Amino acid sequence: MKDHNRAKSLYLSRIASEFDRLRDDLKKQRLLNGTRDTAMARFAEIGFPTKRHEKWKHTDIRSLFSCQFETAEAVSLKKEAIDPFLLLGDEENFVVCVNGRFDRKLSRISEEIIACSLAHAAETRADLVDTHLAKHLGFQNSAFVALNTAFATDGIFIYVPDHTIVEKPIHLLHLSDNERATAYPRHLFIMGRNSRIQLIESYHSLRKSPYLNNCASEIILGNNARVEHLKIQSEDEQAFHIAARQVCQSRGSLYSSVAIDLGGSLSRNDLNVLLDAEGIETNLYGFYLARGSQLVDNHTFIDHAKPHCQSAELYKGVLSDHAVGVFSGKVLVRKDAQKTKAFQQNQTLLLSQDAKINSKPHLKIFADDVKCSHGATVGELDEEALFYMRTRGISEENAHAMLRYAFAQDVLAHIGNKTARQRVEEIVMERFKEHVN
Repeated sequence: MKDHNRAKSLYLSRIASEFDRLRDDLKKQRLLNGTRDTAMARFAEIGFPTKRHEKWKHTDIRSLFSCQFETAEAVSLKKEAIDPFLLLGDEENFVVCVNGRFDRKLSRISEEIIACSLAHAAETRADLVDTHLAKHLGFQNSAFVALNTAFATDGIFIYVPDHTIVEKPIHLLHLSDNERATAYPRHLFIMGRNSRIQLIESYHSLRKSPYLNNCASEIILGNNARVEHLKIQSEDEQAFHIAARQVCQSRGSLYSSVAIDLGGSLSRNDLNVLLDAEGIETNLYGFYLARGSQLVDNHTFIDHAKPHCQSAELYKGVLSDHAVGVFSGKVLVRKDAQKTKAFQQNQTLLLSQDAKINSKPHLKIFADDVKCSHGATVGELDEEALFYMRTRGISEENAHAMLRYAFAQDVLAHIGNKTARQRVEEIVMERFKEHVN
């Protein structure tokens, strides 16, 4: 315990020293200027969460403190470095972030939309950035969002004008070339009225090393906007991935998210959605695969603030070895949100005696005319099905992989883009074959 406290103290001291060192350069930016000092002061006040905090009681972040991360440096990559990570080839536009910084030279962007560095948008699209950035995703009760707000120097800005249908998916490709460093990507996505877009957001490592990605995103949907959002976290198993996403939906909009977690030593995803008008639909799907001593933590919050809306949520996971999973899904139905329909389910396969899942789906309902349900199940692979497949000449490796794939398919089937879905299915199937208990 003393060693952990000493490591935490050193880590906090390093953060404070780093902020002092970068303060003058940070103040030169228009991005988040005037907010950084407030965010840093709030972080100093609340500190890092511990297992005494309700939202972190199953997630121990003390291993983070031993790494003594510094702020990630900007690096320049060649085009060949990104090729292995492109999912769709010529079918996609792609926006590349390296160590949390937008790289225009490596990006290919559709003329239908405005996609650029967030730092550049703060200069050229100040009206939009000032209206929305750090206005929806609060840092008052989140140490990691506070740190992102204090340190972020760049990220991705996407604006889809009213009545614009973007035909090709936009791939937000994040590459980390860090060694014991922290990146703070900050994203702002604004979707105009009656717009439509497919977003693919992926995170990958270029080297095997501990590092931290501390990510924060705000996504705003105008009236009748439609967004399909696929996020793939496939970082090195020594990496730390901590992400917060706030989605704000307007009348008649649709937001559908599929989140795939495959990598990272510790990955934490906070996904909050506000349904702030009538006729909104929200769909959240997730699949997590963890082995060894990996920990994957998904916290979701769906806020039904207005009537006549519906949400569906399904998260499924496969855990083996000593892996730990956490799922906390909260659905709030406010007093005026009559005629709400909300479904929530978490299902997990445990493939070893030492794997563990902490699951807490819950509803908080203040309206009386609603249809809501929630539940959680934990199980093992069907031994009879395995035996049947083996008697039909299927190898043990393939039989295990096929059953796990069938379990994951309920989530993967919701990936809207066919090519992306096939590619993700291939990646997941290969991961299943790599590790058979």
